[in-house]
Amino acid sequence: MARIPYVDETTHPELAPAIGRIRAERRGKLIPVYGLLLHSPAIAEEWLAFINAVRWKTQLGARLREIVILRVAVLNHAGYVVDVHRQHFTGKDGLDEAACDALLADTVNSDAFTPTEQAVIAYVDALTREAQVPDAVFARLRPTFDVRQIVELSVLIGAYNMHTRVLNALQIDPE
Repeated sequence: MARIPYVDETTHPELAPAIGRIRAERRGKLIPVYGLLLHSPAIAEEWLAFINAVRWKTQLGARLREIVILRVAVLNHAGYVVDVHRQHFTGKDGLDEAACDALLADTVNSDAFTPTEQAVIAYVDALTREAQVPDAVFARLRPTFDVRQIVELSVLIGAYNMHTRVLNALQIDPE
């Protein structure tokens, strides 16, 4: 059970415009994360805009994006994000069950991933576990990613570290 109550939209008519925008961009539902974040409406709306930008307005491919999100969620023990992404996103974005299962391991050793994807997984692991990236790990990205993509990748990792840690702190309920 969540540590704080979810906003009850029926008792907060002043939030109707924000809730409408959230519903429009989140599968037509007021999903639990926004039910919690709406205790601070400005944060809820900016969070929505930020998460949408890091997910949908980058040059990163869908499969790579889902590898990053799932791996960050696994490392941060964020079952909510793992479950939501496996249910709604990973399959349609090119991650089969075997690849998803491989990302659940403490150390990812799988031929389900290309060398580029393995370099990204190493980058995710370093940035999430240590908040530092060794030069050798960073150097593995340079042959494949341009500067913009490295920034977008780094921000995606940071955003989902923030996302998963907030959800863990508030003990969000499964959908």
